Amino acid sequence: MSVEFFPDYFLVKDLTTGASLVRGQNKGNLYVWPQSSRPSHSVSGAHQFFMSSQHNVSSRSWHSRLGHPSQPILQRLISSHCLPVTKSETSVSLCSACLCNKSHKLPFGISTLISNKPFEILFTDVWGPAHIQSFDKNKYYVIFVDYFSKYTWLYPLKNKSDVPTVFRRFKLLVENFFNTRIKTVYSDGSGETQSLGLDLQNLGIQHLKSPPHTPEHVGTAECKHRHVVETALTLLHHASMPPKYWSLAFSTAVYLINRMPTKVLGYHSPYFRLFGKEPNYRKLRIFGCLCYTWLRPYTSHKLQPRSRPCVFVGYSTEHSAYLCLDRSTGKSGTAYLNDPPQVEHSLPDIILIHVPPVPTLPLPPGVLSPLSTPLQVAHLPPPKAVLLPPAPLSHTGRPPHASHSAEAPAQPESALPPVSPASPPPNVIQTRSRNQIFKPKAIFDLHATTHAAPLTEPTSLIQAQKFMEWRNAMSAECDALVSNGTWTLVPSHSSQNVVGCKWIFRIKRHLDGSVARYKARLVAKGFHQRPSIDFIETFNPIVKPVTVRLILTLAVTNGWHLRQLDVNNAFLQGSLSDDVYMTQPPGFVDSTKPHHVCKLQKRFMASDRPLALGSSESQVGDFIAVLAFRFSLKDLGQLSFFLGVEAVNSTSGIFLSQQKYIRDLLARTNMLEANTVSTPISLADTLKLADGSTPTDVTQYRQVVGSLQYLSLTSSDVSFAVNKLS
Repeated sequence: MSVEFFPDYFLVKDLTTGASLVRGQNKGNLYVWPQSSRPSHSVSGAHQFFMSSQHNVSSRSWHSRLGHPSQPILQRLISSHCLPVTKSETSVSLCSACLCNKSHKLPFGISTLISNKPFEILFTDVWGPAHIQSFDKNKYYVIFVDYFSKYTWLYPLKNKSDVPTVFRRFKLLVENFFNTRIKTVYSDGSGETQSLGLDLQNLGIQHLKSPPHTPEHVGTAECKHRHVVETALTLLHHASMPPKYWSLAFSTAVYLINRMPTKVLGYHSPYFRLFGKEPNYRKLRIFGCLCYTWLRPYTSHKLQPRSRPCVFVGYSTEHSAYLCLDRSTGKSGTAYLNDPPQVEHSLPDIILIHVPPVPTLPLPPGVLSPLSTPLQVAHLPPPKAVLLPPAPLSHTGRPPHASHSAEAPAQPESALPPVSPASPPPNVIQTRSRNQIFKPKAIFDLHATTHAAPLTEPTSLIQAQKFMEWRNAMSAECDALVSNGTWTLVPSHSSQNVVGCKWIFRIKRHLDGSVARYKARLVAKGFHQRPSIDFIETFNPIVKPVTVRLILTLAVTNGWHLRQLDVNNAFLQGSLSDDVYMTQPPGFVDSTKPHHVCKLQKRFMASDRPLALGSSESQVGDFIAVLAFRFSLKDLGQLSFFLGVEAVNSTSGIFLSQQKYIRDLLARTNMLEANTVSTPISLADTLKLADGSTPTDVTQYRQVVGSLQYLSLTSSDVSFAVNKLS
């Protein structure tokens, strides 16, 4: 066919016969196709087929032309715009392109799971890692949700691999406390639950796993994650607390969620559904509010402060008490509530009785032992415990107390029985024992203390790795070394003189002898270096005892203000220009580069307990502020314990003593039970040379004499004897 255009019209002709098939007019400079154009009678059958094929198109073709729309949209277009469609087709057949590229997940229906009693079905899931490590070194948490009661248990985790261990302890808790067994555990089948599946199989517990990438199958746990996280973040925001305290906020959120009515349970709380009684809402306090811990029973003398401001951060699961955070030290502890205010404002002042942590003995086999985390967050109310009625506060000024039995440890939900006003107790003197205040007793049980908190300093890595406290100290030390860029890993070469390194462990104690913290230091073995090759001279900027005495004398004579500071990782502040290579820290070898060595970038030296003194207290404070801007430090206040020397401030000066240092020295030399003498050295005995036999430890004598030399810092009466022995 051909098309011929003329000024007023156009013609469509058959090329073979030259017959005109269609004639259209020119209207407004546009050639318009006639609306009811019919081919003349001379048009052949082939031409009729051509015209029919131009007007009738299959629905499948329209589906492809329009970009593969859905069937309802396609039918609407065809009907509203009168598109020509083959009459024999009523619907579009399945399109393979649409099936491959428009596939989506169908909506899930209502769950058909049915649970008739607690712990028939248990949902579990792991959350994390958190972008900010918590203050207690956790990055994950695992939850266990009872499908029957919707009651939730939350445990912070340092690693995902801790899930099987936590579950075994949780299982024992359920069996001992509720006298029942877990029937089914539902998880998402992720990597951390694979090892848990083996334990469940051995324990005879059914393990159901959701298909891959189908979190809807564990929607109970997923929705609980959202509820917990949103509540915890709200608590942190309202309290204006740093994100590193998220573990405390998450624990408090779970504690509150378990006590909130929910529509799923007919507006009953999970606590009521599980235990059959209403929780005590009167004991709840605002997260992050101000509180004061009562320290009078634990002060060393009567002139020390009676309380200390703290921050309320949750509810204890081991005592009928609250959790409070010391704002000056960053440590958390438990406290009993004493005389709460009747009207609570946004930041109430709650007076709390501080309960210092006491090392506990390990539980016998088969009984749930505490987790390795500093804060237990499994929220279980206690069984019925026998409680002693307290005396009225108006008579004694002491807080009510509960008897903590071994069978039923007191919980925050435990309410003290009220005292009848008709029969008040007699007004008697309240002793320490009446208020459940006891001094820690030393229990000499070798078997029991094997796994208790470490009380001695380990001498090897193997000994230290047996205790969580030392493992945490080593991890903190390595984290500080890596974050400060202390070294870079480089391939080992035969031309390098690689020095070794070792761990040194020290227990930092308070003045009363209690443990302040466990400290691990990584030190290089400098004796591996070769003189004139690796170094020319050695120098260690250690302060001399005479300098310390001079500074303290000037401070006392002139009435200067003396403050003690603690600089975190001060020994990493100096840069190193020489090439020094060291082996990787024992126990912390990079698994991807096990044969590499550490090229040191920083010096392992400097003091971390400097003293700041001056005639103006404000100027000393400004100087400390300048140091704090450059270094990470803590203001320890007045001088109290410095380089093993105890300092007691008084109006007449500073009294220095080394009582603890002397006790440690006597204990190390097994002379605690030795008889005392009136003079430092006996004049009747004369020193003699060794008889020739080799001592068991050739360094012991030098160590003891060196310790005695340091003792002469405050005990000058032994100087002559020490110099004679040296």
